[in-house]
Amino acid sequence: MTGLIALEDQHRFDKVHIEISNVCNLQCSFCPVVERKKGIMELEAFVRILDQVAPLTRQVCLHLMGEPLLHPHLAAMIEACAERQVPVLLVTNGVLLREAKHVALLNPTVRQINFSLHSFRDNFGDQDPSAYLERIFRFTEQALTERPDLYINYRLWNLQDPRGTGAHNLDMLAAIEHRFRVQVGPMQDVRQRKSIRLTQRLYLHFDTEFVWPSLDLPERGTQGRCYGLTTHFGILVDGTVVPCCLDKEGVIQLGNVNSQPLIDILSAPRAQAVLQGFQEGRLVEKLCQRCPYISRFKVGKSKKRRNRLEFPSNHLS
Repeated sequence: MTGLIALEDQHRFDKVHIEISNVCNLQCSFCPVVERKKGIMELEAFVRILDQVAPLTRQVCLHLMGEPLLHPHLAAMIEACAERQVPVLLVTNGVLLREAKHVALLNPTVRQINFSLHSFRDNFGDQDPSAYLERIFRFTEQALTERPDLYINYRLWNLQDPRGTGAHNLDMLAAIEHRFRVQVGPMQDVRQRKSIRLTQRLYLHFDTEFVWPSLDLPERGTQGRCYGLTTHFGILVDGTVVPCCLDKEGVIQLGNVNSQPLIDILSAPRAQAVLQGFQEGRLVEKLCQRCPYISRFKVGKSKKRRNRLEFPSNHLS
């Protein structure tokens, strides 16, 4: 054994993904279709899960697949997190953002909101994004005043070159620069620096597209590391526990929190074998052996914690 982290450790995980819905209002090219049965988590089920998750994590992300702003009880879920003093991270495409949702999103327990701006062009082509951006800008300005401690990321993904490869990304950047009176230097290479502070806790966040793991992909090898079950894990909308935020179809089913205590699932042989393998640089599961994202992690001494903005799990809307 390699000295696995005790499950009793308070806030052992940096983040736990609770997928409150796997339904999305968009279908982006960089986000694969969900093949699982579509569903929306009931509020009562969420609260039961949250009670088990709260002692184990520093924060929860109300998302693995799906769009959280679609959920009819999102405000109540955020309030349940507030009552248990669990910080919340939200990832949203922002299309459904309206003033009626501002109160919930500005709840003091919400720690970070990522707006995936790249989703607009991917779904609406050459349509004018002005109204879409205006809603997000107004929310941001309100947050900068009322919640200066709230982190907000504007994400522009799938970039291969500095500042993007086409006019669409440049248009988005120009609108952001104009609204917040900032300038992202034309020589800024976002391939090297993925996060740029605009003002207060408002950031631009860039990344390149990646291939999702699938059993249909060829095996890439049995050596590698992942931060699954070390910094994070996921709970799908039906209660299935998965070791990583990229297991969108629940291939590695560690158990179901609706029929088994979460602590027992994480302590069970399959979860422990996956975790120990990662710590030793071995990929135990077939899905992990076919995961292109693992190539981003060097096989070396394992880290217990990672930077807030580095998680692949901030990815998916």
